[in-house]
Amino acid sequence: MLTEDKTHEFKREYTDGIKKSVVAFANTDGGEILVGVDDNGAVRGVRQPDAVILQVGNAIREAIRPDVTMFTDCSIRKIAGKPVVVVTVQRGTARPYYLAGKGIRPEGVFIRHGAASVPASETAILAMIRETAGDSYEAARSLQQKPDLKYTAEYFSRKGVAFGAAQRKTLGLAGSDGMFTNLALLLSAQCPHTMKVGVFGGADKSTFRDRREFSGSLLRQVEEAFAFVDLHNPLRSSYRGLERQDERGYPVEAVREALLNAVVHRDYGLSSASTLVSIFPDRLEVVSVGGLVKGVSLADILLGVSALRNPRLANIFYRLNLIETYGTGIAKIMGGYPGNAPRPEIAASDHAFKVILPNLTVAGQPRAAAAIMSSADARQEKILSLLKARETITRQEAQDAAGVSQASAILLLRLMLAKGVIRKTGGGKSSAYTLA
Repeated sequence: MLTEDKTHEFKREYTDGIKKSVVAFANTDGGEILVGVDDNGAVRGVRQPDAVILQVGNAIREAIRPDVTMFTDCSIRKIAGKPVVVVTVQRGTARPYYLAGKGIRPEGVFIRHGAASVPASETAILAMIRETAGDSYEAARSLQQKPDLKYTAEYFSRKGVAFGAAQRKTLGLAGSDGMFTNLALLLSAQCPHTMKVGVFGGADKSTFRDRREFSGSLLRQVEEAFAFVDLHNPLRSSYRGLERQDERGYPVEAVREALLNAVVHRDYGLSSASTLVSIFPDRLEVVSVGGLVKGVSLADILLGVSALRNPRLANIFYRLNLIETYGTGIAKIMGGYPGNAPRPEIAASDHAFKVILPNLTVAGQPRAAAAIMSSADARQEKILSLLKARETITRQEAQDAAGVSQASAILLLRLMLAKGVIRKTGGGKSSAYTLA
């Protein structure tokens, strides 16, 4: 009498359950499905074995992803003198395999447990993905196969860079099989990683002045976080004769590079913890998850050695003209503090990387004949001056008056609305702003 076990399963006749069994065998150690055998091992045979083979082949080809046909074979075997269809399944190399109608989740991914095909846990699914992709998180197949890439597509369009189906494959957002990778997930609205920015009133985190959490595509996060930090970047105004000279507390280029460095080089496979940006009166700190790339020391980084943990993500940021690929980020951060200015600090542990930028308006700087205010306050004054002259302005006019990006202008106007300084009329493209 035949018996079922981890590598053998019996089906009295063809049923849709065969697809689940094929998935389970391909995800585990392979096995055989015998069609024409009862669960108790009694051989009944099949009347039309060729028709059954055709059904099985069509089901495997149409219902299972990725394509597992090269790891399967259907044949007719005589057992106890009766024809039995034997479906042989090898362990696949593109695990996890899943039912196309269910997706890469426990309802669609199965493994063998004893003599049964059971749903795989999410932990087991992620383990299969890591095993298939090696150490590369960004290249691994994503659990999210319906990524919302609208913002990323708009960003590419703004930069004049093509973002069609062919480009997505070339850039690594989709594999050769058309399946989306984790890189696509990082650039989608469903990105599980966020960036938190906090503004503090003292030397520690006991007193919050403002805080925001930015989510969605990494491109959106870094753009909006930079705009928010820029609004809280203190402005030091001094005078030489009749000329007013403005100096930012944190050099804009240093802030930009610190944020980009945190996004491009963090370890997204290690944890879903947020990238943290903390603004104190005397310093700005950027902390990202993931220490140094294996084989590279902090001294190497400070010397300009470029080691990419996420080369595909870095390539996208390079194509969008956001970064350079030759290890210039740290040099640009340091270059924002020339002469006798206090130097930025770089620190790394096994699982984190930290950049500390000193505030030039307070660190070792003379404060005589200087007025220090937040960048947001200074730019609000410019918008208010324009409103007093024109009574009604658009977002674009406010943006031009303050000399900021669109994202910064939106944040400024929201801040002024919250304070009750201005009012908004209309909506969408017809929005306008007046003095309250």
